[in-house]
Amino acid sequence: QVQLAESGGGLVQTGGSLRLSCAASGRTFSSYDMGWFRQAPGKEREFVSVISWSGDSTLYADSVKGRFTISRDNANRTVYLQMNSLKPEDTAVYYCAAHTMAWNAILRANAAFYASWGQGTQVTVSS
Repeated sequence: QVQLAESGGGLVQTGGSLRLSCAASGRTFSSYDMGWFRQAPGKEREFVSVISWSGDSTLYADSVKGRFTISRDNANRTVYLQMNSLKPEDTAVYYCAAHTMAWNAILRANAAFYASWGQGTQVTVSS
């Protein structure tokens, strides 16, 4: 199992930016795709972005495409989510997650493919 810990959330005004970090420990971080998901009050958890284990490929939800950027630093076992041009509808608890399989070939947006989850970090965007 990999243990994950998110940080970097907070309160920001519309149009502002935040950078979320997810630090990993445990199993080999660099072998696993890493995803970001979010859950707003009263809503289901939804996919935000995923980055391949190599860092070469990324996938974004349409709602964040062009505003959010996912990246990873395998040497420091950390994945990042740079969030720009934030909107009130981005308000949610943000979670990072590690894919169930090492060396995965296809980026997945479905949370069922992710086995390890962090505790989440709150992002609040005021209008």
